[in-house]
Amino acid sequence: MTVDPVTAGPATAGPATAGPVTAGPTGTGGADGGEASPDLLRSVFRRHAAGVAVITAGHRGRPHGFTATSLTSVSADPALVSFGISERSSCWPAVARAEYVGVHILGEHQAELAATFARSGADRFAPPTAWREGPGGVPLLDGVVAWLVCRPVARVPAGDHRIVVAEVTGGDPAGPGRPLLYHQGRYGGLRD
Repeated sequence: MTVDPVTAGPATAGPATAGPVTAGPTGTGGADGGEASPDLLRSVFRRHAAGVAVITAGHRGRPHGFTATSLTSVSADPALVSFGISERSSCWPAVARAEYVGVHILGEHQAELAATFARSGADRFAPPTAWREGPGGVPLLDGVVAWLVCRPVARVPAGDHRIVVAEVTGGDPAGPGRPLLYHQGRYGGLRD
């Protein structure tokens, strides 16, 4: 299963769209006051290559986590990142209450880990997932390219999602490998 870059959840199965996705009388929606469809947004963002991250949080003594392609560096001073999460996500209650979250940049060798954390109903922290408890009780994944521990400072409503803005409190940028990418519904790596 793959991750939909718009929802940070499983990609929706369906035929690829060869031409424009219509919304409203003009066929594109938006500019003339018409509303663009979710299909248009998904189709456009499938063409946008994105880095792959796993966001983790501890809640009620259990680890929680999900795959996200919505991770963004917001500010260097103070160090802030943001990510989106659906309010329907099974991880939202943990992220909504978490004092700290883990942000993990996955390597191109971790496509299966990304798929595990994108799969609904999976025991994401069972073997072969290697992890440990980090600062603030945050579950930290082993073998990632880089990781951060962050303190959420805002959870902003945005449609059916929340945009979480979090301040970086620590991390490690020196993991092995090159970054994992998500494009056209598939995981891949950089090519030289």
